[in-house]
Amino acid sequence: MSGVYARRIAVVAASAAFAATTGLLTAPTAQAAMPTPVSASTARTYLSELTVSAEGSSDGYSRDKFPHWITQSGACNTREVVLERDGTNVEQDSSCAAVSGSWYSEYDGATWTAASDLDIDHMVPLAEAWRSGASSWTTAQRQAYANDLTRPQLIAVTDNVNQAKGDKDPAKWMPSRAAYKCTYARAWVHVKHYYDLTVDSAEKSALQSILNGC
Repeated sequence: MSGVYARRIAVVAASAAFAATTGLLTAPTAQAAMPTPVSASTARTYLSELTVSAEGSSDGYSRDKFPHWITQSGACNTREVVLERDGTNVEQDSSCAAVSGSWYSEYDGATWTAASDLDIDHMVPLAEAWRSGASSWTTAQRQAYANDLTRPQLIAVTDNVNQAKGDKDPAKWMPSRAAYKCTYARAWVHVKHYYDLTVDSAEKSALQSILNGC
């Protein structure tokens, strides 16, 4: 892990930890979408800068090593913040649970009116991150990654579509909705570049192919 990235994520983790204990973290402004990823041209540049390496081992991996969902503001945890952000006319109860609204799943084009039909997907899955460098991070760093609302890392999508994706990279899985594939590739590269994660050769080839068509 580069020194620059180590300092960057340490600041993010420290800020999140402080906010969680003091309750001072302000919920992100609703924008009905995940943060916009870098442009296709920037993503192509970022992809060329990523270290190409055979995917690491899953030995020792556990979702518990990426603590989520953490409290973001008041009674609202990260999942609830993303549901409110990504939905339309979302109403929440006193415990911050979404009780009404509608959500459009970018991966498959489905629209849902029950929050229970949605998962919050980690664009670059936790297990994929583990095999790409996160196994060497601290728990605080992995927590910051798993709850990152600033990068295009979290998105509300159809639950069974997210489950079909699992921990697959773009060489093995892409959204069925063709119109979203470019955005997906841009977001994937954006996250991997920010967190200084590696890519394997098949993953890089798949991403190059998509981005060259954007």
